[in-house]
Amino acid sequence: MKILLAALSFGALFAQQVPRPEYPQPQFQRDQWMTLNGKWDFEFDDANAGVDSNWVTSNKAFTKNITVPFCFESKMSGIGDTAFHPYVWYKRTFQTPAGWAGKRVLLHFGAVDYKASVWVNGQMAGEHEGGSTPFRFDVTPYLKSGANTVTVRAEDIPTDRFQPRGKQYWEPKSRGIFYTRTTGIWQPVWLEATGSSYLEKVRITPSNDGTVKFEARIARPKDGQELHATIDGGVKASGPAKSMLAAIAAQVADPQLWTPGSPKLYNVTFELKQGGQVLDTVHSYFGFRSIGVEKGRMTLNGRPIYIKMVLDQGYWPESTLTPPTDEAMQYDIRMTKQMGFNGARKHQKLEDPRFLYWADKMGFLVSSEAANAYLFDETYAARFQKEFAESVERDYNHPSIVMWVPINESWGVPNLRDPRQQQHLRAMYTLTKSLDATRPVIDNDGWEHTDSTDLFAIHDYARNGELLYEKYKGMGKTVPDNARPALAPGFKYNGTPVLLSEFGGIAFINPGSNVPESAWGYSGVEKTAEDALARLKSIYEGIAKLPFAGICYTQITDVEQEINGLMTYDRKMKFDAKAIKALNDMLK
Repeated sequence: MKILLAALSFGALFAQQVPRPEYPQPQFQRDQWMTLNGKWDFEFDDANAGVDSNWVTSNKAFTKNITVPFCFESKMSGIGDTAFHPYVWYKRTFQTPAGWAGKRVLLHFGAVDYKASVWVNGQMAGEHEGGSTPFRFDVTPYLKSGANTVTVRAEDIPTDRFQPRGKQYWEPKSRGIFYTRTTGIWQPVWLEATGSSYLEKVRITPSNDGTVKFEARIARPKDGQELHATIDGGVKASGPAKSMLAAIAAQVADPQLWTPGSPKLYNVTFELKQGGQVLDTVHSYFGFRSIGVEKGRMTLNGRPIYIKMVLDQGYWPESTLTPPTDEAMQYDIRMTKQMGFNGARKHQKLEDPRFLYWADKMGFLVSSEAANAYLFDETYAARFQKEFAESVERDYNHPSIVMWVPINESWGVPNLRDPRQQQHLRAMYTLTKSLDATRPVIDNDGWEHTDSTDLFAIHDYARNGELLYEKYKGMGKTVPDNARPALAPGFKYNGTPVLLSEFGGIAFINPGSNVPESAWGYSGVEKTAEDALARLKSIYEGIAKLPFAGICYTQITDVEQEINGLMTYDRKMKFDAKAIKALNDMLK
């Protein structure tokens, strides 16, 4: 589906309401697959009666249709109802291709918010909890010849603030920094065919000397199996599988390193073999690049790099958290780069894998941040640790991701005088480092850091550069407090590089834009684009005199009532991209 953005408005893009046809997970792609995106039968279950009334096998007729993968709150779903509906049901039929006879069939869900139960032909296939992370079930035992029925029940309690939810508001109407909720299926659904044994995942760890390690986990393993890897049709590696695990390594001569200016990717094909027979084939890719912290700066491939990011909530007006098309994702990246930024801080959202695919291909740095809860207890801690660990596992192979951010502004740990909440904050840092030793981790972006952080991220919405400079000109041994203390009680600044990871927030209403009466911005609303740019220039001049390792401007687009975007919600530029780029070019 090729669409020229110059010739087609975003309103037209959103209005198409076609199933997304692209392969949902480009880093783990099989040839034999079929999408289940499109029209499903749908029903609200506000009384939570569906389980007791046995909606799975009672032949109950659902009264609505929904377009998957768009949530019912969005217009692209075909429903567009933003009221509270905590229990929802989906149902559709499918028929597997004739060529899949004798294969094992996997049913994949990109994400279902928040808890999903799945049945195939009336039999329970499995359950999953966590609104941002993928899951799959081997549904082979439940399939029959001809038509098959898949039924999904999703449970998402909108008022549960112990549940990781990001910017989804727990009150009926959006307000302030909080937006429309996303309930149920909101990322693609698809089927795949594999052999009797198959690859569950492959962890790819490249080194800039050309060494690349492949660590695979195998489902339904058997003795005598081998893992084979072929890189760009040339370099090969192979080795035996030991039970459910296989680890092999390859050497690429004169590797081309991945950078934003030259995002070189290497394709790799994995084959699981037994006695010469190929049981499973998976296509992936990787990039040679290293990210580190040294002498107060971040480094990319061993060289200092000034991080210039923009805050990106990942919302669209007609589809909320679900990207409407690949072209829409590419457009956001392309325009961000045109404005002189080299990346985005994906804020309170685990972004769609295809966004990360385009970030990999287009040379775009990403700070990956979890969707947080707001209140702390044991249930929250267990939920959040599991979901964030699944997030790191899903996205470990992406070269575009250069840092992990489990917690933002003490969300989920609102009382860091509590020793338990301090330990949770430190535990999330340690958990992340145990899962990925190759990337920096920010323990608590913007507020109340402990000594367990690789980068010291602060948020400051000073109205001009003079105020910002006066506040931070002595930055070194310590960092000034802002909206909240910069350090949790009992901790000292650990000397890590300082990122100004939220600033600006200058609101400007583009002429002709349709914005709510409650429209606002972090540091006020300017009447003209010239006034907004003048204040932004002042802030950049203050930043240029300070030893920050990087910045993140708030934000790339307006979102609902929050109008501090460099673009409107429907992606119209508010300012000349060259003018914004000139400001970013000041920072080195």
